[in-house]
Amino acid sequence: MVNVLVKWQGKKYEVDADITMPGEYFKAQLFSLTGVAPERQKILVKGGQLKDDTDMSQLGLKENQILMMIGTVGELLKEPTQPVKFVEDMSENEVAQALSIPAGLTNLGNTCYMNATLQCLKAIPELKSAMEKHSVARGQTDARANMVESLKGLFKQLNESGEGVPPFVFLQFLRQAYPRFAEQDSQHGGYRQQDADEFWSEMLTTLDQVLGKDGSVSTVVDKHMSGRMVTTWKCDEAPDEEPTERQEPFRKLNCIIDKSVNYLSQGIKKGLEEVIEKHSETLGRNADYRSVSRIARLPEYLTVTYNRFFWKASESIDAKIVKSVKFPLDLDVSEFCTPELVEKMRPARLHLREIEDKKAHERKLAKKGQNAEPEAEKKDMDVDVKPEASSAPFELSPEFKADDGCNPTGMYELIGVVTHIGRTANSGHYMAWVRKEKGVGGPDPAGRGIPETQHWWYKFDDDEVSMVTDDEILKLCGGGDWHTAYVTLYRAKKLE
Repeated sequence: MVNVLVKWQGKKYEVDADITMPGEYFKAQLFSLTGVAPERQKILVKGGQLKDDTDMSQLGLKENQILMMIGTVGELLKEPTQPVKFVEDMSENEVAQALSIPAGLTNLGNTCYMNATLQCLKAIPELKSAMEKHSVARGQTDARANMVESLKGLFKQLNESGEGVPPFVFLQFLRQAYPRFAEQDSQHGGYRQQDADEFWSEMLTTLDQVLGKDGSVSTVVDKHMSGRMVTTWKCDEAPDEEPTERQEPFRKLNCIIDKSVNYLSQGIKKGLEEVIEKHSETLGRNADYRSVSRIARLPEYLTVTYNRFFWKASESIDAKIVKSVKFPLDLDVSEFCTPELVEKMRPARLHLREIEDKKAHERKLAKKGQNAEPEAEKKDMDVDVKPEASSAPFELSPEFKADDGCNPTGMYELIGVVTHIGRTANSGHYMAWVRKEKGVGGPDPAGRGIPETQHWWYKFDDDEVSMVTDDEILKLCGGGDWHTAYVTLYRAKKLE
């Protein structure tokens, strides 16, 4: 035992520290003396902050040594308003609802491509809201309209269920609207495996067409998931020939993969710059034209697909490129935008960086305990300089304000991934990985704390749902026979 003094809120407490026990035991002693719960305690010791698993014998504590504790007494426990119900007394639905673990989708025979895609699209609240406002007349014979109506019901089931939901009705209408998703496997029997990227594209087309029948000038897909691209063609063989330019909408960016591509940004750049052959009026023959595309309007939700499959004639299969292509959790696409858009985004980008700098500063203060430190004790601690903020209040430009569903900064955060495991497009297995928002849903897995800057993710393996961290998501870059990112969904960072 070592007798130490713990200073807290102007008082000193004598504590017999048992150095044979871990730090959590010492925190429990202080809890009995001060009423400050262990998880609210910040005890400053040599080398940093006392943790639950700290080896007390390695701290070199001396008799009557003074330690400083920071923390506040939490609210006193209140008697529960409802009787306590134990897990063993709950049904499967009640357990899932208590933990707020989202339900998965049952695999109805090679439908993992569909299940994974729908779980990612479900992470877009604007889509769910638009479908809820849309209604289909009874007796509707349009398979696509029935697809959207059944998807609305399916999302509702997923929100209310605590177990796997079989998407029978939606699948029936999908195969009516798009018969190729009903193709049979002649070799193995049953339905063929399908391409998740193709299904993703068909879903957006269907949602756009059906929800646009309400008379909307622009649909939720137009506003929140579609951008505008400017493409310029220039013939290097005919320098006097005027470049041609065309603007067109886009719903996804393609990541081209070859030997030189190791990162997502490199693959996107390859997808936006290419050389094509076409007829030149100036030369009177076919010539090579350099095509350069740049983004003129960014959507709130950006889809990026990876060209992982190619036709291998020698084996008559769509073979897979398993090369590792690293993708970031935070993506800045300003380098792929037109100079005009980059200039327009500059004030909002600056404001977003100020917000992130402020949050980083607050996390630093919280880590040191300065946010809860009494004034009398602040002089004993190092002082951090708060990052300078712009003196004038930020206001988004009228052009961006009027453009509902755009991204005014060019900066995104990853919220969904569709992965594929296997060696060909017509085999293997698809899964979805969807980010859990902080403060939303149930508690994080017990005993596995992660830094405030990281997130937990839901891993949807059809109707089996588990949780992983950011570190596991970054391992989905490829390079082997593990799950490989095939479609990534990014969301615009919020200006708040």
